Amino acid sequence: MQHPVVSREEWLEARRALLAKEKEFTHLRDKVNAARLALPWVRVDKPYVFDTPHGRKTLAELFAGRSQLVVYHFMLGPDWEAGCTGCSFLADHLDGALPHLENHDVTLLAVSRAPLDRIEAYKRRMGWRFPWVSSHGSDFNYDFHVSFTPEALAKGSVYYNYEMIPRAQAHDELPGLSAFYRDEKGEVFHTYSSYARGGEELIGTLMILDRAPLGRNEHTTMDWVRRHDEYEAAGRACCA
Repeated sequence: MQHPVVSREEWLEARRALLAKEKEFTHLRDKVNAARLALPWVRVDKPYVFDTPHGRKTLAELFAGRSQLVVYHFMLGPDWEAGCTGCSFLADHLDGALPHLENHDVTLLAVSRAPLDRIEAYKRRMGWRFPWVSSHGSDFNYDFHVSFTPEALAKGSVYYNYEMIPRAQAHDELPGLSAFYRDEKGEVFHTYSSYARGGEELIGTLMILDRAPLGRNEHTTMDWVRRHDEYEAAGRACCA
């Protein structure tokens, strides 16, 4: 993309015009956030159980004494050797948020369908600290529409991101983010879920790139992303 080179005065005029759009976007985001908080809740009655490094735990126990739980549905299937590259990219941004979230009454963790030993091995490889549990043998991933059986995929389409999507866009595992609330009686409520690019704002690297001179510099969504221990072998990205 060729950019005109202009005087400082001309640049300021263009920048002020963009600032008006940025403010409009910020105000719209505030409205969306308010609408998100106003969503009705659904009581979770199904007895989900997860494998954790500290033994089997129910969904209510995953809150770790807090009232709010945010779950990242990390794409790591039972027979996968490594986690999804895009999920790994997002996960690189979680550890720094943990003390702030936990002090704000929010527990953040990842859930995958892979057995716990496979999760723990990949977590060690990546050097992450955030809690990560296994839903292996549970309906949790299926009920929250981030895992799909071979039978479901064979039908030609699956329900994901609140609509039916064709098999060509699906996989046995897909990403998502879900939020839950636990009241004083111990009852758990599902309050929110997002899918596909819905979790993109959690990825601080993308937010920085959006402000860099060349932006995300990609041909297709995140085509340049690698697991953080694979960049040296892949070589440095150059201009698209």
